[in-house]
Amino acid sequence: MQKNYIGIDIGGTFVKGGVLTENGTLSAFDSIPTHPQTLASDVADFCIRLQRSANVQASAVGIGIPGMIDSDRGTVVFAGNLGYRNYPIAEKVSALLGLPVFITNDANAAALGESRYGAGKDYSDSILVTLGTGVGGGIILGGKLFAGRHAQGAEIGHTVIRMGGEQCTCGRRGCFEAYASATALIRDTRRVGAETPDSLLHKLAPESIDGKTAFDLAERDAAAQRVVENYVENLACGLANLANIFRPDVILLGGGVANQGESLLQPLQRIFDRELFGRGLGSPVPILAASLGNRAGTLGAAAYALDCSQA
Repeated sequence: MQKNYIGIDIGGTFVKGGVLTENGTLSAFDSIPTHPQTLASDVADFCIRLQRSANVQASAVGIGIPGMIDSDRGTVVFAGNLGYRNYPIAEKVSALLGLPVFITNDANAAALGESRYGAGKDYSDSILVTLGTGVGGGIILGGKLFAGRHAQGAEIGHTVIRMGGEQCTCGRRGCFEAYASATALIRDTRRVGAETPDSLLHKLAPESIDGKTAFDLAERDAAAQRVVENYVENLACGLANLANIFRPDVILLGGGVANQGESLLQPLQRIFDRELFGRGLGSPVPILAASLGNRAGTLGAAAYALDCSQA
Protein backbone atom coordinates (compact mmCIF):
# COMPACT_ATOMS: atom_id res chain seq x y z
CA MET A 1 0.00 0.00 0.00
CA GLN A 2 1.34 3.40 -0.98
CA LYS A 3 2.48 5.68 1.83
CA ASN A 4 1.67 9.38 2.12
CA TYR A 5 3.71 12.23 3.55
CA ILE A 6 2.67 15.71 4.66
CA GLY A 7 4.77 18.69 3.59
CA ILE A 8 4.53 21.95 5.53
CA ASP A 9 6.16 25.14 4.26
CA ILE A 10 6.23 27.86 6.94
CA GLY A 11 6.51 31.45 5.81
CA GLY A 12 6.29 34.72 7.65
CA THR A 13 2.71 35.32 6.48
CA PHE A 14 1.30 31.94 5.47
CA VAL A 15 1.85 28.25 6.19
CA LYS A 16 1.35 26.16 3.06
CA GLY A 17 0.81 22.42 3.17
CA GLY A 18 -0.12 19.36 1.18
CA VAL A 19 -0.07 15.58 1.11
CA LEU A 20 2.40 13.79 -1.16
CA THR A 21 2.19 10.18 -2.25
CA GLU A 22 5.31 8.10 -2.73
CA ASN A 23 4.96 8.45 -6.49
CA GLY A 24 4.99 12.25 -6.26
CA THR A 25 1.31 13.18 -6.51
CA LEU A 26 0.38 16.23 -4.42
CA SER A 27 -3.12 16.40 -3.00
CA ALA A 28 -5.10 18.64 -0.63
CA PHE A 29 -2.83 21.68 -1.08
CA ASP A 30 -3.93 24.55 1.15
CA SER A 31 -2.66 27.36 3.38
CA ILE A 32 -3.33 28.97 6.76
CA PRO A 33 -2.10 32.22 8.35
CA THR A 34 1.16 32.11 10.30
CA HIS A 35 0.78 32.79 14.02
CA PRO A 36 4.16 32.25 15.74
CA GLN A 37 2.65 32.09 19.23
CA THR A 38 0.42 29.09 18.35
CA LEU A 39 2.40 27.66 15.43
CA ALA A 40 2.87 24.09 16.69
CA SER A 41 -0.81 23.55 17.47
CA ASP A 42 -1.84 25.33 14.26
CA VAL A 43 0.41 23.09 12.18
CA ALA A 44 -0.86 19.96 13.93
CA ASP A 45 -4.49 20.95 13.29
CA PHE A 46 -3.59 21.82 9.69
CA CYS A 47 -2.03 18.36 9.19
CA ILE A 48 -5.19 16.69 10.49
CA ARG A 49 -7.28 18.76 8.09
CA LEU A 50 -5.02 17.93 5.14
CA GLN A 51 -5.27 14.21 5.87
CA ARG A 52 -9.06 14.42 5.99
CA SER A 53 -9.16 16.35 2.72
CA ALA A 54 -6.96 13.75 1.00
CA ASN A 55 -8.72 10.88 2.81
CA VAL A 56 -5.40 9.32 3.84
CA GLN A 57 -3.33 8.60 6.93
CA ALA A 58 0.15 10.10 6.60
CA SER A 59 3.29 8.23 7.64
CA ALA A 60 5.34 11.30 8.57
CA VAL A 61 5.48 15.09 8.38
CA GLY A 62 8.22 17.25 6.90
CA ILE A 63 8.46 20.93 7.81
CA GLY A 64 10.45 23.60 5.99
CA ILE A 65 10.95 26.62 8.23
CA PRO A 66 13.03 29.80 7.87
CA GLY A 67 16.05 30.40 10.06
CA MET A 68 18.88 28.32 11.48
CA ILE A 69 17.71 24.76 11.99
CA ASP A 70 19.09 21.82 13.96
CA SER A 71 17.51 19.02 11.97
CA ASP A 72 18.90 16.29 14.23
CA ARG A 73 17.13 17.70 17.29
CA GLY A 74 14.13 19.04 15.38
CA THR A 75 14.80 22.49 16.78
CA VAL A 76 14.65 25.99 15.34
CA VAL A 77 17.90 27.41 16.71
CA PHE A 78 17.08 30.93 15.55
CA ALA A 79 14.35 32.42 13.36
CA GLY A 80 14.24 36.19 13.67
CA ASN A 81 11.00 36.78 11.77
CA LEU A 82 9.19 34.21 13.95
CA GLY A 83 10.84 35.24 17.21
CA TYR A 84 12.22 31.75 17.93
CA ARG A 85 15.36 30.64 19.74
CA ASN A 86 15.90 26.91 20.39
CA TYR A 87 12.25 26.15 19.72
CA PRO A 88 11.55 22.36 19.58
CA ILE A 89 8.87 22.49 16.93
CA ALA A 90 9.30 18.89 15.72
CA GLU A 91 8.77 17.50 19.21
CA LYS A 92 5.72 19.67 19.82
CA VAL A 93 4.00 18.86 16.52
CA SER A 94 4.86 15.16 16.82
CA ALA A 95 3.35 14.97 20.32
CA LEU A 96 0.10 16.49 19.06
CA LEU A 97 -0.13 14.32 15.94
CA GLY A 98 1.44 11.03 17.00
CA LEU A 99 3.55 11.06 13.83
CA PRO A 100 7.29 11.42 13.15
CA VAL A 101 8.15 15.02 12.28
CA PHE A 102 11.32 16.10 10.46
CA ILE A 103 12.43 19.70 9.86
CA THR A 104 14.83 21.50 7.58
CA ASN A 105 15.41 25.06 6.40
CA ASP A 106 12.68 26.33 4.08
CA ALA A 107 15.13 27.06 1.26
CA ASN A 108 16.55 23.55 1.50
CA ALA A 109 13.02 22.18 1.24
CA ALA A 110 12.33 24.27 -1.87
CA ALA A 111 15.56 23.05 -3.48
CA LEU A 112 14.59 19.44 -2.82
CA GLY A 113 11.14 20.06 -4.25
CA GLU A 114 12.51 21.57 -7.47
CA SER A 115 15.04 18.74 -7.74
CA ARG A 116 12.48 15.96 -7.42
CA TYR A 117 9.42 17.40 -9.07
CA GLY A 118 10.30 20.64 -10.84
CA ALA A 119 12.85 22.18 -13.19
CA GLY A 120 15.69 20.11 -11.70
CA LYS A 121 14.08 16.67 -11.99
CA ASP A 122 16.23 15.62 -14.95
CA TYR A 123 19.48 16.50 -13.16
CA SER A 124 21.41 14.71 -10.43
CA ASP A 125 23.22 17.79 -9.07
CA SER A 126 21.39 21.10 -8.85
CA ILE A 127 21.50 24.35 -6.92
CA LEU A 128 18.41 26.46 -6.31
CA VAL A 129 18.99 30.15 -5.65
CA THR A 130 15.98 32.22 -4.56
CA LEU A 131 16.03 35.94 -5.25
CA GLY A 132 13.56 37.59 -2.90
CA THR A 133 13.83 39.80 0.16
CA GLY A 134 17.08 37.93 0.75
CA VAL A 135 19.06 35.37 -1.23
CA GLY A 136 18.46 31.80 -0.16
CA GLY A 137 18.66 28.42 -1.74
CA GLY A 138 19.71 24.85 -1.41
CA ILE A 139 22.14 22.33 -2.85
CA ILE A 140 21.28 18.89 -4.21
CA LEU A 141 24.12 16.44 -4.83
CA GLY A 142 23.44 12.99 -6.24
CA GLY A 143 19.72 13.60 -5.82
CA LYS A 144 20.13 14.17 -2.07
CA LEU A 145 19.94 17.36 -0.06
CA PHE A 146 23.33 18.70 1.05
CA ALA A 147 22.74 21.01 3.99
CA GLY A 148 25.84 20.74 6.16
CA ARG A 149 26.01 19.73 9.80
CA HIS A 150 22.58 19.74 11.46
CA ALA A 151 21.23 21.29 8.22
CA GLN A 152 22.90 24.60 9.13
CA GLY A 153 25.02 25.01 6.00
CA ALA A 154 24.28 25.98 2.40
CA GLU A 155 23.71 29.63 3.38
CA ILE A 156 24.16 30.74 -0.19
CA GLY A 157 23.26 34.36 0.40
CA HIS A 158 25.97 34.87 3.01
CA THR A 159 29.02 34.16 0.91
CA VAL A 160 30.93 37.40 0.34
CA ILE A 161 31.35 38.69 -3.21
CA ARG A 162 32.85 42.09 -2.26
CA MET A 163 34.98 42.52 0.84
CA GLY A 164 33.99 45.58 2.82
CA GLY A 165 30.98 46.13 0.60
CA GLU A 166 27.32 46.80 1.34
CA GLN A 167 26.09 46.01 4.85
CA CYS A 168 24.17 42.74 5.07
CA THR A 169 21.44 41.97 7.59
CA CYS A 170 23.57 39.08 8.88
CA GLY A 171 26.20 41.52 10.20
CA ARG A 172 28.84 40.97 7.51
CA ARG A 173 29.63 43.27 4.62
CA GLY A 174 29.64 42.45 0.94
CA CYS A 175 27.41 39.35 1.09
CA PHE A 176 25.88 37.93 -2.08
CA GLU A 177 22.48 38.77 -0.56
CA ALA A 178 23.45 42.42 -0.20
CA TYR A 179 23.93 42.64 -3.99
CA ALA A 180 21.60 40.07 -5.57
CA SER A 181 18.39 40.17 -3.51
CA ALA A 182 15.27 42.06 -4.55
CA THR A 183 15.99 44.33 -1.57
CA ALA A 184 19.41 45.17 -3.02
CA LEU A 185 17.93 45.75 -6.47
CA ILE A 186 15.36 48.18 -5.06
CA ARG A 187 18.06 49.98 -3.03
CA ASP A 188 20.26 50.44 -6.08
CA THR A 189 17.35 51.52 -8.29
CA ARG A 190 16.50 54.26 -5.81
CA ARG A 191 20.14 55.25 -5.41
CA VAL A 192 20.81 55.58 -9.15
CA GLY A 193 17.52 57.42 -9.62
CA ALA A 194 18.55 59.97 -7.00
CA GLU A 195 21.95 60.40 -8.66
CA THR A 196 20.62 60.91 -12.23
CA PRO A 197 18.17 63.86 -12.31
CA ASP A 198 17.49 63.48 -16.04
CA SER A 199 16.52 59.81 -15.79
CA LEU A 200 13.09 58.20 -15.79
CA LEU A 201 14.05 56.60 -12.50
CA HIS A 202 14.46 60.04 -10.96
CA LYS A 203 10.87 60.96 -11.85
CA LEU A 204 9.48 58.06 -9.83
CA ALA A 205 8.47 58.36 -6.22
CA PRO A 206 10.86 56.21 -4.15
CA GLU A 207 7.97 54.24 -2.64
CA SER A 208 6.73 53.24 -6.12
CA ILE A 209 10.01 51.48 -7.00
CA ASP A 210 10.07 47.70 -6.73
CA GLY A 211 12.18 44.82 -8.01
CA LYS A 212 10.72 45.10 -11.51
CA THR A 213 11.19 48.83 -12.03
CA ALA A 214 14.72 48.86 -13.47
CA PHE A 215 13.97 45.93 -15.79
CA ASP A 216 10.73 47.54 -16.99
CA LEU A 217 12.50 50.81 -17.85
CA ALA A 218 15.85 49.44 -19.06
CA GLU A 219 15.10 49.75 -22.79
CA ARG A 220 14.03 53.40 -22.42
CA ASP A 221 16.32 54.72 -19.71
CA ALA A 222 20.12 54.57 -19.51
CA ALA A 223 20.09 54.83 -15.72
CA ALA A 224 17.74 51.87 -15.40
CA GLN A 225 19.89 49.92 -17.84
CA ARG A 226 22.92 50.62 -15.66
CA VAL A 227 21.08 49.27 -12.61
CA VAL A 228 20.17 46.08 -14.48
CA GLU A 229 23.69 45.57 -15.80
CA ASN A 230 25.22 46.01 -12.34
CA TYR A 231 22.67 43.65 -10.82
CA VAL A 232 23.30 40.95 -13.43
CA GLU A 233 27.08 41.28 -12.99
CA ASN A 234 26.77 40.80 -9.23
CA LEU A 235 24.37 37.88 -9.58
CA ALA A 236 26.66 36.20 -12.11
CA CYS A 237 29.61 36.61 -9.72
CA GLY A 238 27.82 34.85 -6.87
CA LEU A 239 26.50 32.07 -9.09
CA ALA A 240 29.92 31.47 -10.64
CA ASN A 241 31.40 31.09 -7.16
CA LEU A 242 28.84 28.38 -6.40
CA ALA A 243 29.39 26.66 -9.71
CA ASN A 244 33.18 26.70 -9.31
CA ILE A 245 32.82 24.89 -5.97
CA PHE A 246 30.12 22.34 -6.85
CA ARG A 247 30.01 22.27 -10.69
CA PRO A 248 26.34 21.27 -10.67
CA ASP A 249 24.40 20.04 -13.67
CA VAL A 250 22.12 23.09 -13.46
CA ILE A 251 21.44 26.23 -11.43
CA LEU A 252 17.78 27.10 -10.87
CA LEU A 253 16.55 30.60 -10.06
CA GLY A 254 13.41 31.22 -8.03
CA GLY A 255 11.85 34.16 -6.23
CA GLY A 256 10.36 37.36 -7.52
CA VAL A 257 13.33 38.68 -9.47
CA ALA A 258 13.56 35.41 -11.43
CA ASN A 259 10.17 36.22 -12.95
CA GLN A 260 11.96 38.59 -15.34
CA GLY A 261 12.53 35.55 -17.55
CA GLU A 262 14.81 35.82 -20.55
CA SER A 263 15.55 39.52 -20.00
CA LEU A 264 17.43 38.31 -16.92
CA LEU A 265 18.50 34.80 -17.94
CA GLN A 266 20.13 35.62 -21.30
CA PRO A 267 22.61 38.28 -20.15
CA LEU A 268 23.14 36.39 -16.90
CA GLN A 269 24.12 33.19 -18.70
CA ARG A 270 26.52 35.09 -20.96
CA ILE A 271 28.37 36.75 -18.07
CA PHE A 272 28.24 33.61 -15.92
CA ASP A 273 29.84 31.54 -18.72
CA ARG A 274 32.63 34.09 -18.94
CA GLU A 275 33.29 33.84 -15.19
CA LEU A 276 33.04 30.05 -14.91
CA PHE A 277 36.35 28.25 -14.34
CA GLY A 278 37.57 26.79 -17.63
CA ARG A 279 34.98 28.79 -19.53
CA GLY A 280 33.93 26.72 -22.54
CA LEU A 281 36.45 23.94 -21.87
CA GLY A 282 34.55 22.43 -18.94
CA SER A 283 31.06 21.05 -18.48
CA PRO A 284 28.46 23.75 -19.15
CA VAL A 285 26.16 24.83 -16.33
CA PRO A 286 22.82 26.11 -17.64
CA ILE A 287 20.84 28.62 -15.58
CA LEU A 288 17.10 27.95 -15.68
CA ALA A 289 14.01 29.37 -14.03
CA ALA A 290 12.52 27.26 -11.25
CA SER A 291 9.09 25.91 -12.14
CA LEU A 292 7.11 25.02 -8.99
CA GLY A 293 6.42 28.49 -7.65
CA ASN A 294 4.89 28.55 -4.18
CA ARG A 295 4.51 24.75 -4.08
CA ALA A 296 8.24 23.99 -4.13
CA GLY A 297 8.63 24.19 -0.36
CA THR A 298 5.60 22.01 0.36
CA LEU A 299 6.70 19.33 -2.09
CA GLY A 300 10.26 19.45 -0.82
CA ALA A 301 9.23 19.24 2.83
CA ALA A 302 7.14 16.16 2.09
CA ALA A 303 10.03 14.63 0.13
CA TYR A 304 12.32 15.39 3.07
CA ALA A 305 9.97 13.46 5.38
CA LEU A 306 9.96 10.56 2.92
CA ASP A 307 13.78 10.52 2.76
CA CYS A 308 14.20 10.73 6.53
CA SER A 309 11.66 7.95 7.06
CA GLN A 310 13.53 5.66 4.71
CA ALA A 311 17.03 6.50 5.97
